Amino acid sequence: MAVAIIMEFTGATLAQYDETVKKMGLTPGGPGPSGAISHWAVATENGLLVTDVWKSRELYDAFAKEQIGPITSEVGFPDAPKVTYYDVHSYFTPGADA
Repeated sequence: MAVAIIMEFTGATLAQYDETVKKMGLTPGGPGPSGAISHWAVATENGLLVTDVWKSRELYDAFAKEQIGPITSEVGFPDAPKVTYYDVHSYFTPGADA
């Protein structure tokens, strides 16, 4: 079952986020990692808010353990994120003109 993940990174910056994405070998607007359906990130007054949808929680958890945790720590994110999970009822894929 698809899962939505909301990650709240208190004290993190967009520059740290950009460095993390680069170290993961990802390109903004490009394809995501295997198992990911969608991703977006914004700066908040407290840090960063990142929202993902993945094909399963297991796929996300493996990626978080192998990539998100180690790389965010490496680039200086102050703390691990507060993570909230939701079972996804429905989602859309990119439109025909995307």
